[in-house]
Amino acid sequence: MEEKFSLNNSEWEIMECLWENSPKTIVQMVKEMKEKKDWAKSTTNTMIRRMEAKGLIFYEQGEKARLYFPKIKREEIAANEAQTLLHKVFHGQIGLMLSALVPQNNLTDEDIRELEDILHKTGGK
Repeated sequence: MEEKFSLNNSEWEIMECLWENSPKTIVQMVKEMKEKKDWAKSTTNTMIRRMEAKGLIFYEQGEKARLYFPKIKREEIAANEAQTLLHKVFHGQIGLMLSALVPQNNLTDEDIRELEDILHKTGGK
């Protein structure tokens, strides 16, 4: 997707709800957000309207209710958020970011192999 999106914490909650299993009706999302975050019905409805207006989600008219879908994929927004973090906090220096994150996360051998595979696939670009 060409556009760059940034999600606030509440938007992440709604997107996670839809990424896990979509489509969902408003009633389903209201119930899920009440259980997960103790949100009121009005909070969920407001978030859905705002996110629809921002182009983050969309709906199709179902038989009985609107069916909501995420308009962007988790991978797209994750990549965008990672780039934002990289540039904002680490001034675009990926080595600096990794040196800050790696010691605190106790990488497993599998994590290290995965990082090596990623670096190998990119060819050092």
